[in-house]
Amino acid sequence: MHFPDFYEKAPVIRTRDPFAAMLGAAREGVLEYRYVDAVRLAGHSCPTVAGAFLVGRAALAALYPDEPAERGNIAVYMPAPEQEGVTGVMAQVLTLLTGAASSNGFHGIRGQFRRQGLLTFAEQREGEAIIFRRLDTGASVAVHLNVSPVPVDPAQGERLMAILEDHANDLQRRAFAQAWQERVRCLLLEFADDPDVIRVRPV
Repeated sequence: MHFPDFYEKAPVIRTRDPFAAMLGAAREGVLEYRYVDAVRLAGHSCPTVAGAFLVGRAALAALYPDEPAERGNIAVYMPAPEQEGVTGVMAQVLTLLTGAASSNGFHGIRGQFRRQGLLTFAEQREGEAIIFRRLDTGASVAVHLNVSPVPVDPAQGERLMAILEDHANDLQRRAFAQAWQERVRCLLLEFADDPDVIRVRPV
């Protein structure tokens, strides 16, 4: 399978999952997530998928500044209904990174390793920041994503309309795809630690 080269240069998120350790799924439960894992999960690469990956990275780093994050020990609260906009797409990426799942998640074993219900959604839009909370300490952070500072090729709108209306030529299709992934590259490699793009605050 061939992916753009910059996927391998994107930040890596390192976690430890006690359940994975118990089952022998990974040595000492250590799981490393790369951007390509999020792409495989979503089936595509876009600023939303990349942004969710970076939001999760920022939240885990803030909650676990001196150690790998403990996957399965984090609750995630989405500030909008599951069906609204890109909320569901972002939530899926965050489930990958944190283990937090909605009502269809793993229900645990004798009260341990439960993932079910750790991912919840607002009934109506409550803002933009996603809340992450450690189950052991109660420490929480709110993370806000703003991709507007990441440059957009001004020709993208015209290319997209041509593709959707099925009259784009091969050159337009290639140019659209290249410019689309270039914006993702910029987000992951140049804006990953920009506080104007990823803002973290304790709550």
